[in-house]
Amino acid sequence: MNMIRNPVVAGQFYPDDPVTLRAELSQLIKRKTPTVEAKMVVAPHAGYMYSGHVAGAVYGQIEPPEVAVILGPNHTGLGERAAIVPYGAFLTPLGEVPIESELAEAFLSRVSFLREDALAHLYEHSLEVQIPFLQYLNPELSLVPLCLSRLSLEEITTLGAGLAEAILEYSKRITLVASTDFSHYIPDEVARRKDQLAIERILELDVQGLLEVVSREDITMCGVIPTAVALEAARSLGASRAELVKYATSGEVSGDYAQVVGYAGILIW
Repeated sequence: MNMIRNPVVAGQFYPDDPVTLRAELSQLIKRKTPTVEAKMVVAPHAGYMYSGHVAGAVYGQIEPPEVAVILGPNHTGLGERAAIVPYGAFLTPLGEVPIESELAEAFLSRVSFLREDALAHLYEHSLEVQIPFLQYLNPELSLVPLCLSRLSLEEITTLGAGLAEAILEYSKRITLVASTDFSHYIPDEVARRKDQLAIERILELDVQGLLEVVSREDITMCGVIPTAVALEAARSLGASRAELVKYATSGEVSGDYAQVVGYAGILIW
């Protein structure tokens, strides 16, 4: 069944007018040369006013993908634990982004617990806010959306390996996008200290270490599961290098340093 997924946070998290949105993206995305053919990026999903400069710093460094496999957390609690939409398109103010159905079907065929499920995606903002950045880089983009929650280490490993197997057999240039914010609503200095611990594990491509430190230190990283899955896949695809492009907190914009959210932009290739 084809899903045409309409934007739910346009006009709130980012402009709903295409001209205004394109102008904002042109300011947020600072193109660097040479670009990196990234196997994976980690990017935040708050309102562009707060975290857009962090996302834009990462997206400005990558070779525009032909297909983005976007993995986000399930904030709404709706739908399946591992939910994919294999047919249809996602709409943004910049237009329609078709789903790369052949690749989505390849994922479904390899991972038994991955489910075709539109409900998990219906109101989920974590994937949506990434798409305009990617459209700006490549207006001909297609995507595969995965919304994830409550997976065990074994399931994370299985899903990551399944994604990598399918991607290795696919001819188009693909980038994995892990959509996550880091610490939520704690003092700025605490957020920076805790987030650095998680970021260090990501930079080491250490899936189990990331899950352990987030649990042990009680780091409120909403997209730890999608990030772990994407990391597992990136490792299987041969990734060996990672770089923290930018880190910031909401306090730098809001002026409230008592209750911040942390944002990191990370490049993996």
